[in-house]
Amino acid sequence: MNRPSSLSEKAEIFRSLHREAGPFIIPNPWDVGTARILERMGFRALATTSAGFAFSRGKPDNAIGREAMLGHLREIAGAVVLPVSADLGNGFGDAPEIVAETVRAAGVVGVVGGSIEDATGDAGSPIYDSGLAFDRIRAAVEAARSLPFPFTLTARCENFLHGRRDLGDTIGRLQSYQEAGADVLYAPGLTTEAEVAAVVSSVDRPLNVLAGLPGSTLTQAVLAGLGVKRISVGSALSRLALGALVRAAQEMRQLGTFGFADAGLSPREANGLFENSGADSPAPGIVRTYRPMT
Repeated sequence: MNRPSSLSEKAEIFRSLHREAGPFIIPNPWDVGTARILERMGFRALATTSAGFAFSRGKPDNAIGREAMLGHLREIAGAVVLPVSADLGNGFGDAPEIVAETVRAAGVVGVVGGSIEDATGDAGSPIYDSGLAFDRIRAAVEAARSLPFPFTLTARCENFLHGRRDLGDTIGRLQSYQEAGADVLYAPGLTTEAEVAAVVSSVDRPLNVLAGLPGSTLTQAVLAGLGVKRISVGSALSRLALGALVRAAQEMRQLGTFGFADAGLSPREANGLFENSGADSPAPGIVRTYRPMT
């Protein structure tokens, strides 16, 4: 890929991906190493994962403060050439003014987009009232428009992740966020073709779908046929890595064997992933065994 000469150019590249035919996969790294690996595997954009980053810091999701998250975003965006979109959680506060502050702050650390969700963080009342949720997204959009480059604002409806499998309310909220000016819409937790099709047919903004959920058989080809524009995997890659570590630890602790090492990269392959980090060409070794994904 050609190296963007400015943040504005990178932002325009990211926007253009949403206008192309068919969906693109935007995987979710959780640190510099995984971001550089995914870049060199041929993906065209990256999105951060708040949960994956929290896990890497030894914390549960939603336990990272705004300043620490902004530092993480700056680090990821500065480590790769690709456009990076940020998981900004619920904006680190309830009030629309706080959400706007978060978006403006994200706009100066090198990311070219970000998502704001309507989850409160309160188990007793997990989703914001629809009126406040609208005001929060509208404030986020206004903050995004105030930036000196086209920041792509994604609005997330979290109903399905919090046990509220109300498709009608989810669609109504997404339509409200569309009215507020969101560039991309996202309802993580959709797992069936019928659910995705219903959302796509009810909005006129690009839809992001969360793939890799347990029990879901949605593929890129299926989602393309449904009209989806963007596919992310959230914390799935980080959880996969944690799962491999836990299983390896269990093998060592319970059996005293080390067969897990057979599934790992060789030292040469691992080193090859990071040689000439930041280069635009694929890394040698293991990367060459995979067909670049677009």
